[in-house]
Amino acid sequence: MSTLERGAFRWVNTDDLPWRPSTFAAGVFVKDIATTDGCEMQVVRFEPGARFPMHTHERPEFVFVLEGELVQAGRRLGPGWASVASAGSVDEDVHSDTGCVFVLVDRA
Repeated sequence: MSTLERGAFRWVNTDDLPWRPSTFAAGVFVKDIATTDGCEMQVVRFEPGARFPMHTHERPEFVFVLEGELVQAGRRLGPGWASVASAGSVDEDVHSDTGCVFVLVDRA
């Protein structure tokens, strides 16, 4: 993932970025967009049935669903839905039965 210098801009066509397997969970793939000031932006794809392990957010986390359905804390989120988790919040059950794609902004 490329790091953006302070005071700079970067424009990325995410269609040009490769999908890589997540190091966090099986069945999850990531397109790394950029990092800056301790934050990272990614496009994340869950295959049907993929699931994140339980984890605690060290910093705020922002999710915006583009396609499919993501389940977080029992809440089903479809295209256009956003989720904001504050530092210290715990994701006990994040998964997708159908598969989904979302934008993720969190700590680097």
